[in-house]
Amino acid sequence: MTEVLVLTADDEPDLPGLDGLPDPVRVTHVRDEQALADGLTRADILVVTDFRSGMIERCWPEAPSVRWVHATSAGVDALMFPALRDSDIPITNARGIFNRGIAEYVLGAILLFAKDTIGNLNYQRLHRWQHRETRLIDRQRALIVGAGSIGTTVGQLLNAAGLEVQGTARTARTIDGFREVHAQENMMAVLPHVDYVVITAPLTPDTEGLFDEQTFRAMKPSAHLINVGRGPIVVTEALLAALDRGDIAGAALDVFEEEPLPEEHPLWDKPNVMISAHMAGDFIGWRRALGEQFTENFTRWQAGDELNNLVQKV
Repeated sequence: MTEVLVLTADDEPDLPGLDGLPDPVRVTHVRDEQALADGLTRADILVVTDFRSGMIERCWPEAPSVRWVHATSAGVDALMFPALRDSDIPITNARGIFNRGIAEYVLGAILLFAKDTIGNLNYQRLHRWQHRETRLIDRQRALIVGAGSIGTTVGQLLNAAGLEVQGTARTARTIDGFREVHAQENMMAVLPHVDYVVITAPLTPDTEGLFDEQTFRAMKPSAHLINVGRGPIVVTEALLAALDRGDIAGAALDVFEEEPLPEEHPLWDKPNVMISAHMAGDFIGWRRALGEQFTENFTRWQAGDELNNLVQKV
């Protein structure tokens, strides 16, 4: 019998969508270190839905029985601890599930800033009729930092909405809907010329702390930052300073260096900042979609076919 171990957070339900797994398969959801440690010595497959702690690394045995690890997220930085990264155990992710939801979130954030929706809501609370002129997004310039699977979908939706889209990736390339995709090392040369900077990159040693004081000073004072990638890509104190100095016009933030964002954090009270709770890609039904994606990949694994969404560990 194939044993599937699912690591789930205390405050989350069991992963739905696994009812299509064929027999004989046994699925066990675990939520604490002892159960995880025990399960890793007998499970064939580990499915990870809880990425908020170092539990997996702490519990990883010297001789795991696990033959495949699947992450129900696009980012897998929490799984890249040495013992797993350096092993021959394949890792797959949820690439594709969240693309459209995140792309719509980004387009909504751009429209929020362009149409001064934050201002509308503030004036509404004051019962104040205040006419203003707002921006068109047509022919505005957007830079997608991290033109991978999610970034490509974001860029293509923005292009369809009339924006001129550029991107960055490890190497320069051509992507439909993008005017140009630059090598990541050339990002600083592009930043002064764009109106919206959208972070969709994964967290890696190269991207951690990428947006610091120097980066913000390179942006246009009228530009907005949108982070739907990973929180530690942005140095929070540098962002606060940039907002206070007027180096950038505002930010939409779905991810943070510390999550949840502390109640007393000054970002909450910034009038030109929109905050959401790491939910940009979470559409109604997303959990079941994740389970069904794993189930489909399990069928491939059982048949000996190449797995979908294999992650490059290096």
